[in-house]
Amino acid sequence: MKIDLLVKNCSELHTLKGPERPRTGNEMKDTGLIIDGALAVNEGKIIDVGKSHEIEKKYEARECFDATGKVVTPGFVDPHTHLAFAGSREDELVMKIEGKSYMEILESGGGILRTVRATRRSSKDELKRAMIKRMNTMLEHGTTTAEAKSGYGLDLKNEIKCLESIKELNQEHPLDLVPTYMGAHALPPEFDDHEAYINYCTETVLPIVVEKELAEFCDIFCEKGIFDVCQSRVLLTKAKELGLGLRVHADELANIGCSTLAGELSAVSTEHLVKTSEDDMMTMAENGVIGILLPGTPFMLMESEYSPARKMLEHGMAIALATDLNPNCCTESVPMMITLACLHMKMHPKEALTASTFNAAKAVGRNDIGAIEAGKKADIVVLDMPNILHLPYHFGVNPVERVYKKGRLVVDNNSDSKVSYF
Repeated sequence: MKIDLLVKNCSELHTLKGPERPRTGNEMKDTGLIIDGALAVNEGKIIDVGKSHEIEKKYEARECFDATGKVVTPGFVDPHTHLAFAGSREDELVMKIEGKSYMEILESGGGILRTVRATRRSSKDELKRAMIKRMNTMLEHGTTTAEAKSGYGLDLKNEIKCLESIKELNQEHPLDLVPTYMGAHALPPEFDDHEAYINYCTETVLPIVVEKELAEFCDIFCEKGIFDVCQSRVLLTKAKELGLGLRVHADELANIGCSTLAGELSAVSTEHLVKTSEDDMMTMAENGVIGILLPGTPFMLMESEYSPARKMLEHGMAIALATDLNPNCCTESVPMMITLACLHMKMHPKEALTASTFNAAKAVGRNDIGAIEAGKKADIVVLDMPNILHLPYHFGVNPVERVYKKGRLVVDNNSDSKVSYF
């Protein structure tokens, strides 16, 4: 049979084949490993997977890649990014070094509100150019699908601008984007009342976002000093009524009941989860809420406390990993998040891989990616390493050699041209 692509002789082929539900506990260490594996691709989809000697004899490929000495995995899925923003805040790193807290920086006019000012000033074309640069870097580091939040507009005009930019780039760039409306990211300067702003988001912005089909999910920064549980319930309940999936920023700085609310409302995910209690973990596990852990955030805040991943796994939670790409945590690298997850949250490299592929795909509502098996999209990453343990071990470099998106080579970090995005 003639096919488009054959990848053979993989030192380790991590298929992530297994149960289709989000994986928990010991399942997260089962990456469907095939030693000396191969996969066959045709018309953008994987059609066969197995041992190299078995797959090779069945197909005649138009393109063949010999992955001897390489690790092959599904494309990374980044389920929590704030992709749509303008400007940067590099000087705030110095403020953190000098001892200023996240909330102190925000209250002084920095943080989210500083980025809101920059994003509002930017045209859509300027915003898209900044986003493309980030998306290119994400793709080069193996991310083939990413969630993308709004939340730096905080008014109707600019939230729509951000979400339209996400929608347009999803059609123009090979990196697939999953859009989330997060107008409730902070209280904008033109409002002095949190409840009034939540009503504005709920009654004015959200219906237009849904009418224009600009988002699949709704998220809110449910946090002490930002939006409380009651305010979050108002917005999320309306979003659910309008057909959006729910996500919740919860338990990052304090535990005020946000993850419990997520469980009550059957949210798809809760995100951050640094201050989460064991009772909250059990509630989320019982309600099938996926915990998206963001080790880059406490790392950049120079904090010692990270999400209690081991406790979450003990209590049956499914967990995923993400970059939290934003001006406060300015990274596009899932491999770096895997290193931080292993070092600071004591995750096994195989658990971290599952969290960055299969479970992350479930966290953004995608069932056709996150694994290398027949019928899935051929989103594939070739890592220049002999085994998966090297992924967290050799840090601070880009381990990605090649990226295939729907069976098409979009990144070759060993070639002079490097990429072929468009």
